[in-house]
Amino acid sequence: MKLSRILMIIGSASLISLFFLPLWSITLGAPQYPEPIGMHVWINKITDKNPNDIQNINLMNHYVGMKQIPEHMPEFDIFPIVIGFMALLGIAFGALGNYKFYLVWFVLMSLLGIAGMYDFYLWEYDYGHSLDPKAAIKFVDEFGKPLAYTPPMLGTKVILNFTATALPLAGAYVMFAGMFATLYAFFLGKKDR
Repeated sequence: MKLSRILMIIGSASLISLFFLPLWSITLGAPQYPEPIGMHVWINKITDKNPNDIQNINLMNHYVGMKQIPEHMPEFDIFPIVIGFMALLGIAFGALGNYKFYLVWFVLMSLLGIAGMYDFYLWEYDYGHSLDPKAAIKFVDEFGKPLAYTPPMLGTKVILNFTATALPLAGAYVMFAGMFATLYAFFLGKKDR
């Protein structure tokens, strides 16, 4: 079997790791928390970084009128199906051996990844901007407008006395490596034709 086909199969099959590895981490550090609190985002759930972190985040957010971090979102039903489908599709394309399909798979996976990141951004934006007007504590900017508490998608941002940090985790790295393996498979396949 040609190396391009093997890379396509392995690269697309690596998506299966997303069922076992978290994609993203959001951490909040502040003076009152000697050990930062946070959460891990998976394709089908959000979990504590440390025991009770999500409960503590929800308690803090309640005072400024933010929604609770949901236990379930519609995306948690959709993402596993999409990931499973893309893994199987990529394996099938690798088995067929047509290098043009490898590029189709890579572009489709890239578009789905961008759509997923955009969806995550919209959720974060809504989470940080849709505040309960009856909140116990209200912080405003210099113009008297309510502050927004949207965490960053990637990198670090200071929100009041918290430093919020968002970074990819193992699942994201495996996914990116698999995707680039499929892109490399395309170029190898094109060269070998």
